Amino acid sequence: MKAAAVNSFGGPEVVELLEVETPQAGPGQIRVRVKAAGIQPFDGAVRRGLTLPGQDPSFPRKIGNDFAGIVDQVGEGAAGFPVGSEVLGWALLACHAEYVVVPVDQVAAKPPQMPWEAAGAFSASAQTAYTAVESLRVGAEDTLLVHAAAGGVGTVAVQLARIRGAAVIGTASPRNHDYLRSLGALPVAYGEGLVERVRKAAPGQVTAALDCVGGPALDASLELVADRGRIGTVTDFDRAPELGVSAISTQRSAERLAELANWYVEGKLRVEISHTFPLDQAAEAHRLMDTGHVRGKVAIVVD
Repeated sequence: MKAAAVNSFGGPEVVELLEVETPQAGPGQIRVRVKAAGIQPFDGAVRRGLTLPGQDPSFPRKIGNDFAGIVDQVGEGAAGFPVGSEVLGWALLACHAEYVVVPVDQVAAKPPQMPWEAAGAFSASAQTAYTAVESLRVGAEDTLLVHAAAGGVGTVAVQLARIRGAAVIGTASPRNHDYLRSLGALPVAYGEGLVERVRKAAPGQVTAALDCVGGPALDASLELVADRGRIGTVTDFDRAPELGVSAISTQRSAERLAELANWYVEGKLRVEISHTFPLDQAAEAHRLMDTGHVRGKVAIVVD
């Protein structure tokens, strides 16, 4: 099969379309013919040299962590998703490919009304945002500050906080302010003077903050939120322990993914796909992701 992978570490130019062995479904697994997949900043980190504990250090290394597609092979004992089922799910460093093999507890049914590109880019960011909002105990009495609110995780976090009844302030460049308003957030521009702008915009005290960008955003959160236990970062893990804030790692489950997909069906949750690229242009998708100025998500479409 064809897969986007790297044979060396570096910039977007190291991403190649390679011929690799087609995986086979084992016991408790299904094989999915991928229709679309998402790309995250994490994929860029892997491309630049991030190696996970226990990961095979050899090349080539595949990329991609969420997908949507059609089940085409069912392993022994794998129940619930027969051949032909449309699913969305996640699989670590395997999804930018024509086929992916996963345990059945890493997928949920794809809603028929969800486009393939939205379904393929849904799982990772949506479940990270869900984990963050849950970890920060966001509720109806809160004002949540979301940094990089127009990005993949930020977009979903804003909406989930609004579902819980919280007021939300979102940082973004001015070109994304109308977009944030459409999600139910009060937009503020990032950069110098952010703390003062947030205080002016906030309907009350900022009680929680989610950092999706790191650096100065996390510093601003420390000034605005009294309880450091209610400040979380999904990027600045190195600084989190010394600052006493939460380093938020995604907690994923098929049940959580199904709940998020159901909110999409009910119209409570939308997915913004700003760009799509075919699999053979995965390097261009990386190049765009590296700019750090993507609204919503970028999807890779597999023909």
